Amino acid sequence: MLDTVIIGAGPYGLSLAAHLRSRGISFRIFGRPMDSWLRHMPKGMYLKSDGFASNLSDPGGNFTLKHFCMERGIEYDDLGIPVALDTFASYGMAFRERMVPGLEDKLVVAVDRVQGGFLVGLDSGETVATRRIVLAVGITHFEHVPDSLAHLPPEFLTHSFRHRDLESFRGRSVAVIGGGASASDLAGLLREGGADVQLVTRRQSLRFHAPPSVDRPRPLWQRIRHPKSGLGPGLRSLIYSSAPVWFHRLPENIRLKIVRTHLGPHGGWFCRERVIGKVPLLLACTVEQADIQNGRVSLQLRAADGARRELSVDHVIAATGYKVDVGRLKFLSDEIRSHLKTVENTPVLSSTFESSVPGLYFVGIAAANSFGPLMRFAFGADFAASHLSRAMTRSLAKNRVSVPAPDPVTTAK
Repeated sequence: MLDTVIIGAGPYGLSLAAHLRSRGISFRIFGRPMDSWLRHMPKGMYLKSDGFASNLSDPGGNFTLKHFCMERGIEYDDLGIPVALDTFASYGMAFRERMVPGLEDKLVVAVDRVQGGFLVGLDSGETVATRRIVLAVGITHFEHVPDSLAHLPPEFLTHSFRHRDLESFRGRSVAVIGGGASASDLAGLLREGGADVQLVTRRQSLRFHAPPSVDRPRPLWQRIRHPKSGLGPGLRSLIYSSAPVWFHRLPENIRLKIVRTHLGPHGGWFCRERVIGKVPLLLACTVEQADIQNGRVSLQLRAADGARRELSVDHVIAATGYKVDVGRLKFLSDEIRSHLKTVENTPVLSSTFESSVPGLYFVGIAAANSFGPLMRFAFGADFAASHLSRAMTRSLAKNRVSVPAPDPVTTAK
């Protein structure tokens, strides 16, 4: 029986695998490497996170994004140059080849509990017995579509998660629903790709992060008041990114509120010029009803002042984010899901990422309500991988059975 199976091969899964490998813990890792980044985000996009906050984690910190860019001759800066999606995805693939050569590009289709651990079924037909499972599935399975749109057929409605190549929308009218980074990115890229796009958001205005100050050093008072962190500038962001163990000790209601409200929907600073003044914005508008009429989508909108308007388009893209719901992890058996203790459909985790089902762990966005906003970003992979791998090492040492040495053999004279 293996010590550990890792399900998922994004930044969290790959980082944990690199740490377990260095500690000599037996494991297998299954998943399509960097799948969300390679197949489910639009070409031409940039990451919101700064360069220094976009690293995967290896135990020695030897293969950072900066090192990768230097090797490949790619322009890089810790703060001033936005990280292109293709650069980050290529970095993740290079990390896999260098740090996790044993990754198996297979999908997990079933997980059941057995005596002493779990039985994992793969799409290849193989089954694997393991004592522990770490779910590092990222945003996969968790795309959120508002109820007012969910009934539309897939040829008229898709989630932003479903789009890598936007060429099929050239010359078509598209409504992008949402007010965060995904909505801004998609709207700007669709316009540049020749689509007739409008962005609909219930927010009064679109928000974008401020560009980093790279031309001159910031004054001391500004650095104290708005310190730099992996989650962006600000004292609270610094605390949440530096002290996830402390965050775990906060009362549950406080943790939930912080995760819900901190770092609300914002576009990257570089996205502003792609959208503002170029993409028509329908601000403070909520979709109340959506129907198909004459082969097009008819959206009934209500403005904040109560005014109504109708918008007719060829297609709607819901850039409405992700909501963790363990009920959507259908590869987990009904018995496992029924024994998972949850809050707001997310797993309740111990200080070592373990769920209420012994031996079943969650990292990444599914762990945000336990360890804070840090878990929603690639920057959190370092803490998750180092913290969990240490905990696993201690657990193995504690449970190891020691065999007493035999008495010395004496020879009678």
